[in-house]
Amino acid sequence: MKPWVLIGAVVILAAALIPFWLSGPNLTGAIVNTEDIKIPLSEITSQAKWYEYDAEGVKVRFFAVRASDGSVKTGFDACDVCYTSKKGYRQEGGYMVCNNCGNKYPINGLGVENKKTGGCWPGYLPSIIKENALVINKLNLEEGKKFFV
Repeated sequence: MKPWVLIGAVVILAAALIPFWLSGPNLTGAIVNTEDIKIPLSEITSQAKWYEYDAEGVKVRFFAVRASDGSVKTGFDACDVCYTSKKGYRQEGGYMVCNNCGNKYPINGLGVENKKTGGCWPGYLPSIIKENALVINKLNLEEGKKFFV
């Protein structure tokens, strides 16, 4: 194979992966201290954004999204039942959709604990709004690593 063909293939592959790398889960823009993760409210829109927290080597994924009433909703990117599939959620308009079973959940209804055990529901991740930031306690993220091991 000629070197220029190999270089061209690498460039094409890199260009194809750039959007994935840029949109991948991370804590870009977040302020991480010893107890909390603080995400600026200006970063949270009606388009869900996924984040990733390293809990002792386990990548704990979660999302934050603004509901139609302006409130901020958070949840683990895993559900109470389907988490073993490791498929998480996607957004379709005003709904978060389980990538495993296809169940849809209105964004406006998220951010509460699943009161019915045994049902698919985004894993509950408590958060508060404080000083123009979404604040998530690291202990809550540590507790959520059970969804991702």
